[in-house]
Amino acid sequence: MFRQFRTQVESALTDALSSLDAPTDDLGVEEPPEDVDAVLASSVAFRLAGEFGAAPPQVAAQLVDELDLDEHEYIDEATTQGPYVNFTATDAYLADTLDAAATDEEFGRLPDTGKSVVVEHTSANPTGPVHVGRARNPILGDAVARVLDYAGNDVERHYYVNDAGRQVAVFTWAYETFDESELPEPDRDRADYDLVRYYRKGNQFLEEADAADVEEAEAEIEAIMQGLEEGNEETYERVEVVVDQVLGGMRQSLARLPAVFDEFVKESRFMRNGDADDVVKRLKESEHAVYEEDAWQLDLTDWDIEKKMVFLRSDGTTLYTTRDLAHHEWKFANYDEAVTVLGEDHKLQAEQLNAALELLGNDTSQLRHAIYSYVNLPEGKMSTRAGTGVDLDDLLDESVARAREEVESRLDSRIRDDDLTEEDIERIARQVGIGAVRYDIVSKQPTKAITFEWDRALDFEAQSAPYVQYIHARCCGILAEAGVDIAEGGSLDVGTIDADLLDTPEERALVRTLARFPAVIEEAADDLEPHVVATYTRELAETFNAFYRECPVLTAEGEHRAARLALVAGARHAVANALDALGVEAPTSM
Repeated sequence: MFRQFRTQVESALTDALSSLDAPTDDLGVEEPPEDVDAVLASSVAFRLAGEFGAAPPQVAAQLVDELDLDEHEYIDEATTQGPYVNFTATDAYLADTLDAAATDEEFGRLPDTGKSVVVEHTSANPTGPVHVGRARNPILGDAVARVLDYAGNDVERHYYVNDAGRQVAVFTWAYETFDESELPEPDRDRADYDLVRYYRKGNQFLEEADAADVEEAEAEIEAIMQGLEEGNEETYERVEVVVDQVLGGMRQSLARLPAVFDEFVKESRFMRNGDADDVVKRLKESEHAVYEEDAWQLDLTDWDIEKKMVFLRSDGTTLYTTRDLAHHEWKFANYDEAVTVLGEDHKLQAEQLNAALELLGNDTSQLRHAIYSYVNLPEGKMSTRAGTGVDLDDLLDESVARAREEVESRLDSRIRDDDLTEEDIERIARQVGIGAVRYDIVSKQPTKAITFEWDRALDFEAQSAPYVQYIHARCCGILAEAGVDIAEGGSLDVGTIDADLLDTPEERALVRTLARFPAVIEEAADDLEPHVVATYTRELAETFNAFYRECPVLTAEGEHRAARLALVAGARHAVANALDALGVEAPTSM
């Protein structure tokens, strides 16, 4: 309803400005301050003050006199407050919002756009377990995919597998060279933890062995890379043995977040089918191609990029970027839009990629990047682990353990004995613990560096995942007492709600907040910034808590009880779906 309300406000303002012969290109529509009882406000009077030769408050009053609101069913009235024009809602707006929020399990989802979108994220090299230093990529990437899905797009999640670079060649050589007896015990009983020992051993050998031994090893590594470049099936099979096992383990870690993928696209695919060679041929023919420093490069100064992009080595082997160009052209041919989630250290490569794609004749408006900064780890236990860094599994294990301690500390013996089983406690600890990590990371603006802090992430009283999750659990509890069995898929029979009954500031504020949810999804998808959904969940939680404090639900009488139960049902749907859009579970009990 909020999106329709905004459209009606924009239409009314446009008509009024046109009648005043004023420009309509910037309507200044925005959300009013929290203490203003309005749905939207306009600051357009500031812009028009000079043109009208009057102070902004006078311009605002003149604009209100010109507004015709009769055709707009959701706008009740427009009033001025200094230089602002505030628009309040009709009872029809409140009633329609409440009906949609309370009855629609999918509340917040936008209509289908008919657009196909591929989101590529994570794409960590398959050389060992997922490292926590890169945890923001799968968390942000999966959330971006989810909000795009909620915005009505047909979304696929892809992991682009680097199975043809030097690191994988080193890994394959090491796996075939060293014996199990030469390696330390693995940290976990899983393929990625098992095989990473070979990779580490191989790199140690290349750094410390005698020159002659290193030279022999490098020749074998080079032979693997050449075999891949030449399309040698035996070489592909050798590499596949290592890559597929490690990917299997990495997928298990990522699934815990959860971050799941529709397809793992291997870069060797574009070597084997000739697409990478075709890209090289076309780039060489470009006037921007130069042969310098024993490599073919692109001069991209016409795109204001000073650093040249190497696309072919002197030995005829392609680079990751070359193969990624072929990969992106494949995306453009199969999807309407391609979104890639990248760390800030890949910003230059993203700019080079865009320029090269444009040079090759592609419409780069199909490509969007979500760039993020990295996460700093907490001090103490998580900061070191035998000199190998911290794996994602470690962080998640620690978070679940801490969440369990917090959950148990909040349970008195009666509740624990009578209501929550050990299985319930374990479920809640997992939902809260993993949700806390994910929410804390995705709730920050992607381009800002953050430091993960346990106390903040697991704070049930502050603006954190547990704080928001608890609102969902509370809504479920209220509805259960009203006879709605959420676990069995039960829903509230809302019937006809008299919006006149929603007469307290807290009730009306909650309806207005619920109404904004679809527009929040729209904004997050348009800007590839899921943190705006997290911000909304905190605002919704605070608004619901104010309603819960001031407006008794189960003890209210008659139609007022029904209206307030509908508000609870609407809040449950909005919280559950907002958390789902972020990839955070919504517990039914806590």
